[in-house]
Amino acid sequence: MDRGFALAGSISAFLAVAAGAFGAHALRSRLAPDLIAVFETGNRYQMYHALALFVVAIAASRWPGVSARAAGWLFIAGTLLFSGSLYALALTGTRWLGAITPLGGLCFLGGWAALAYAVVKG
Repeated sequence: MDRGFALAGSISAFLAVAAGAFGAHALRSRLAPDLIAVFETGNRYQMYHALALFVVAIAASRWPGVSARAAGWLFIAGTLLFSGSLYALALTGTRWLGAITPLGGLCFLGGWAALAYAVVKG
């Protein structure tokens, strides 16, 4: 198993749980419902892709090569851009941050495509 991606997945999952608890307990009464929904979307995708990093860790060991590692880096970039922009939008209300979110979504899509390629190429 690739320890780097397993570690990144562990850290990201830890932060997703912490952010989820923060959102549920500290933000629920402070943010408008639409901003809570934005925060929760960022949180959900962070957790999905934290778990995906564990899949990458296994795939990178089983099918070594550029594709599986690229998937991991794309998932990390996607988390930072997608979830990060949604967290920032929810916390600040600054709507232009939503323009960054699709870039993170493209990173997620690229990561899944790269992972699929690594498996098929295997």
